[in-house]
Amino acid sequence: MSHFFDNFASWMDYKLNKGEKLRHRTPVGRLFDEGHSLMAFPLRAVYRLRQPGEHPVQFLITIPKRRVRKAVRRVLLRRRVREAYRLHRRQLLTASLDQCGLGVDVAFIYLDSAIAPYGIIEQRMTALLTRIAHAAQQQQQQPSEEGAQS
Repeated sequence: MSHFFDNFASWMDYKLNKGEKLRHRTPVGRLFDEGHSLMAFPLRAVYRLRQPGEHPVQFLITIPKRRVRKAVRRVLLRRRVREAYRLHRRQLLTASLDQCGLGVDVAFIYLDSAIAPYGIIEQRMTALLTRIAHAAQQQQQQPSEEGAQS
């Protein structure tokens, strides 16, 4: 019976909670005003490191109507991007943020007008998450280096 609960716990690690979505105007505005941008075509990530809150990572996904006109295609791409994020966030991003004691807000923007296969989206998502985790580790090291120089 414990085997069931072990699998259940690992399954819960992959679940996306409502609180992980970035939805309020103020944090979204702050993200785009103060955030840093990374590219891995066809995705662009805008991220902002912050103090950790209830949820260490909050995200949003946008597929511009100007690039992808049909709603069905936008929904398909949104699902692909969300799935790639859901599967890789714990392994690549959350663990390093916990070590650094930081949180992050991230916006993923789809840039291409063509529908990319899931494999490409997943590959680019892992690259972006790795680069954001690396930036968080660098941010954590900078204040300690400045204190050592003083």
